[in-house]
Amino acid sequence: MIRESNFGNVYLAKGPTDLRKSIDGLSILVQEGFHLDPFSPCLFVFCNRKRDKLKMLHWEYNGFWLYYKRLEKGTFQWPMANDTSPSLKIDRRQLNWLLDGLSITQSQAHREVTERTLI
Repeated sequence: MIRESNFGNVYLAKGPTDLRKSIDGLSILVQEGFHLDPFSPCLFVFCNRKRDKLKMLHWEYNGFWLYYKRLEKGTFQWPMANDTSPSLKIDRRQLNWLLDGLSITQSQAHREVTERTLI
């Protein structure tokens, strides 16, 4: 369902997030930590310390969506926190890799083809 949703940019919270937070707590993190508007048409993604659970926050028209994913085996390839920025902007393709358990920096992936001239 999330893969077909209509949203703009995707922002990951670097490092672990306390996933006991619900919509209001995550919205405050977006606003105060990321300095972004939680009501924007973006997807905000958070991961727990063990990297086996995700929460995704998304505003749509008149309310928030809160998506939750728990892995039964394995972990997400989550970026570590650093001092430069609390969030990381990624594209939809990288989000799909992340949700599939892959790194967001796939060196083996095919390059995206946007146009091709047929001769």
